[in-house]
Amino acid sequence: MFRIILIIFCFLLSLFTIMPVPSHYVWYLGIMASEFPWVFLGVLIVLLAGSIMAKRYRVPGIIISLIAFILFLFPIIGAYRIAGNLDQRIASGFSVNDLPSTGFQQDKPYTFGRMISGIGAGHIPYTTYTYATHTGVALTLDFFKAPQPAVRPCVVVVHGGSWKSGNSHELPDVTSRMAREGYNVASINYRLAPAYKSPAPVEDVRAALTYLRAHAAELNVDTNNFVLLGRSAGGQIVLASAYTLNDPGIKGVISFYGPTDMAWAYNHPDNPLIMDSKKVMSDFFGGTLSELPQNYKAGSATAFVTALTVPTLLVHGGNDAHVHYEESEILDKKLEQYHVKHLLLGLPWATHGCEYSLNGPSGQLSSYAVERFLYIVTHK
Repeated sequence: MFRIILIIFCFLLSLFTIMPVPSHYVWYLGIMASEFPWVFLGVLIVLLAGSIMAKRYRVPGIIISLIAFILFLFPIIGAYRIAGNLDQRIASGFSVNDLPSTGFQQDKPYTFGRMISGIGAGHIPYTTYTYATHTGVALTLDFFKAPQPAVRPCVVVVHGGSWKSGNSHELPDVTSRMAREGYNVASINYRLAPAYKSPAPVEDVRAALTYLRAHAAELNVDTNNFVLLGRSAGGQIVLASAYTLNDPGIKGVISFYGPTDMAWAYNHPDNPLIMDSKKVMSDFFGGTLSELPQNYKAGSATAFVTALTVPTLLVHGGNDAHVHYEESEILDKKLEQYHVKHLLLGLPWATHGCEYSLNGPSGQLSSYAVERFLYIVTHK
């Protein structure tokens, strides 16, 4: 009986590779299913062997195990398919013909072996600085210095958390990886809702850039080479910042599953078991869409796209239940309309937080794209 229960559990978990999670409480299970599929494939091989030899529930055990096995293969097969033409898509999206084939930390977009072996690198130490103070609130950033002693580009990272939570320590593996690749990284904290409303976080990004410029000599920061990177709510913040601050030092922006059209997001709310997204947005923008439509427009990257918009990399999972995949598609079409250099890396199996594991299918593909994007926009 325990074997059948475990088979059913694996089957239910495997469904998260083809559909969004139904509740916030099983979100992490969705990440496990889509980004650690090799673990469940191994378990299912054992369960399938047990079902073949069993006398009770033999046929249903075999059938359900096989279905779950196939579903857990979906992220792996999908990753190989995307990897097959990712170099061409990067070259086309950012109009490059001479991207080096060597010198990058990750030489292939995706390999099955890396899911198990990993890259074997630890976290890089950081130093925390106070970059601004607002009404008694000290805003800090964690600065990861590139190993090279020379002046280097700087990636400014903005965390997620529905604009009301989270901090600069989010996903340290990703931050450390960019530092190992030769980039200074400043992961910032910003003023949170509901105490502070939009555009406070964009103003904080501006303040962080001002601080990094003022201390460029001691931090070895190339003040003409900033890239903004944000996740979820942080994605909205960095897109709005890159598109509205008119800072010539910002050479590119990377959004992981960030909302791009806030009116559309308000009119297409999340499953309430995931999040009360209308309340979250009302707290951030100071009211509902009908009350303050101008605030929602001011926070929408789609409203500020022009032919001069900086190169943009979008990463989004097709099974994202927190921020709908359509958000990135909307911005992708707008960028295409204005002939802006960009790429939407869509990951059909992936959920919110898909790059949690750098070694999972989403982590490998997104890391590969980010590494090349950073090279392209900072080596002009």
